[in-house]
Amino acid sequence: MKTFPPDLASLPRQLFFTGKGGVGKTSLSCALALALAESGKKVLLISTDPASNLDEVLEIALASSPRPVPGCPGLSAMNIDPHAAAAEYRERVIAPLRGVIPAVALSSLEEQFNGSCTVEIAAFDQFAALLAGQGPAAAFDHLVFDTAPTGHTLRLMSLAEAWGDFLNNSNAESSCLGPLAGLQQQREVYRLAVATLRDPAATRLFLVSRPQKAALREAQRSSLELAQLGVVGQELILNGLLPAAAITDPLAEALRRREAEALRFYQEFLDSLPVYQLPLLGRQVLGIDGLRRLLGRAQSGATVEAVSSDDLSGLRNFSSLVAEINSLSHGVVLTMGKGGVGKTSVAAALAVALAKSGRQVLLTTTDPAAHVAAALSGQLPGLEVGRIDPIAETAAYRDEVLRVAGAGLDADSLALLEEDLRSPCTEEIAVFRAFARAVAQGRDRIVVMDTAPTGHTLLLLDATQSYQRELQRQQRQQHPEEVLQLLPRLRDPQYCRILLVALPEATPVHEAARLEDDLGRAGIRAAAWVMNQCLLGLDCRDPLLIERQKQERRYLAETLRRSPGHVHILPLLAEEPVGIQGLSQFV
Repeated sequence: MKTFPPDLASLPRQLFFTGKGGVGKTSLSCALALALAESGKKVLLISTDPASNLDEVLEIALASSPRPVPGCPGLSAMNIDPHAAAAEYRERVIAPLRGVIPAVALSSLEEQFNGSCTVEIAAFDQFAALLAGQGPAAAFDHLVFDTAPTGHTLRLMSLAEAWGDFLNNSNAESSCLGPLAGLQQQREVYRLAVATLRDPAATRLFLVSRPQKAALREAQRSSLELAQLGVVGQELILNGLLPAAAITDPLAEALRRREAEALRFYQEFLDSLPVYQLPLLGRQVLGIDGLRRLLGRAQSGATVEAVSSDDLSGLRNFSSLVAEINSLSHGVVLTMGKGGVGKTSVAAALAVALAKSGRQVLLTTTDPAAHVAAALSGQLPGLEVGRIDPIAETAAYRDEVLRVAGAGLDADSLALLEEDLRSPCTEEIAVFRAFARAVAQGRDRIVVMDTAPTGHTLLLLDATQSYQRELQRQQRQQHPEEVLQLLPRLRDPQYCRILLVALPEATPVHEAARLEDDLGRAGIRAAAWVMNQCLLGLDCRDPLLIERQKQERRYLAETLRRSPGHVHILPLLAEEPVGIQGLSQFV
């Protein structure tokens, strides 16, 4: 293994960071961008994540156009804001038609741009333009992309071919994307973007992972799928390795054994790629000084962060949360938060505890990068484990639409419907319907849903309003009852309990806080916070763990101020919480 960062002189122009949520993609992309800028290069750092954290790490308010980063000449940064991109894309296509086509037709066209699919294709439109060297990208020596969690990243990259095939086979004047003429003009841009991604001399992709089985499994899966898409310029970064220490600490030693076991398990994968490593740090990586510390370039006399002295007596244990939910006769519990904070473990631990108390429980997920503990299936009476599979749901949805809406259509009309169903928008609708069905099952039992990372979750919830318009546009049958009842159920605190899951660190806490605010604007109230992997109260002797234990107090106090009496903590476990026995450690 080599030490991060890589040889700067050997790097191509386009650099991507991807991996499971919470592995440190943003910190590492910022650090490499900083190193390149300090070596004299002009660098543009870009986030394609719907829940971008560049602002947090760089400590600067960013926009959808490049802004210079203070304290680092040569470095600029920007966020591709999906909703702003959608608004720009919508206006670009519709503006030339105002006053040209009838008002009724224009109104119908505007409705076609209200779905979540338009948001995604508009973001990709900006992404592809940057890769193709258009706009502000042309002025920079390097483009560094802090990409979204794995499921979103793979979808973003595969869209280049998915939309290309859709356009190549299209004969209609409009689709769920609006007039095809607006996209036909971009086909050459998309072709150049795909060619750039596949050229190892132009693009390098860094798969980021923690030394943990779940993160390495995700990195390996991403590597294979990216290779199938022709993205072969890949390298791996192992982030957060716990350094050796002279002091004996049972917890630290157990964590090191866990790391070593994970690395041994995935040794063949590690041997297949160049690998860089970075140690776990005691403090958060925030600001230019924090990034220099990550690169091993911290200046002496750096400011030491003050330790919070707030009263943490209001924190509650996980068992009290289980008892509260167990008192409900039925309903749905959703775990939400930033990728990598442990939503899957929290959901599974809650489901196991409820089932062990005699309740009928359904544990399911909507995460595109799901890794719900399949080993739980059939292992505990009363516990059913399921997953919303996007591929299966989309196939079933296509069949249903062709059977119902396609009945009696002539050949040309049927061909038009089949074409529309080839659009990636169809998957959004199919998955949404399955989500609504799962929520409806809370009428006679407890449903625990391990939802996707924040950006995807918000798009999914937003679809509750765009879904009706999409069905009307495609002239399909009446809406299923579970779809009509979804928003009222999500807004009913007696039916739906939302748990915000976070780690006691800056970015996960602040992202969960933004999610809580967004949910509030939609009329949905979060019931509680779950702070995962806490060192508070543990007997730590390792110097690095002691430093992290002190630093986490400020973020625990911050959540208590937001939600007094509704913050529950889970300890950092020496053994990975897998299976019935492992998950039972939380209660």
